[in-house]
Amino acid sequence: MTEEKREKIIKIRCTEAEYLELKNRSTKPRLAEWMREHCLDAPSQNRKLQIIDPNFLRQLAGIGNNLNQIARAVNIQKSKPLERVKILAALTSIQRELAVLKDDKVTESSEDMSHAG
Repeated sequence: MTEEKREKIIKIRCTEAEYLELKNRSTKPRLAEWMREHCLDAPSQNRKLQIIDPNFLRQLAGIGNNLNQIARAVNIQKSKPLERVKILAALTSIQRELAVLKDDKVTESSEDMSHAG
């Protein structure tokens, strides 16, 4: 049996925070694959919503944008390889810390919701 070819394209516009939230929720390497599986296959009653403070998401998005700008500047500048490695290592460390912060915030929000009900 041959699989039907996917020919339809769906484009959506979202904010940086919404995009980051989609990427964070995605369990697949490709966002489209996760969205297809999540939207078409998953029963809506079994979905667990994670409530995250929108201000926190905006702050995370802003920090992410700043980190991307720094990384781009490092890649463009003619700096010594050792300096670049040190800067990229620092950026990676910051990225890890932000991921921990995000996970903590999601846990906090989930706990807040369980106490509210």
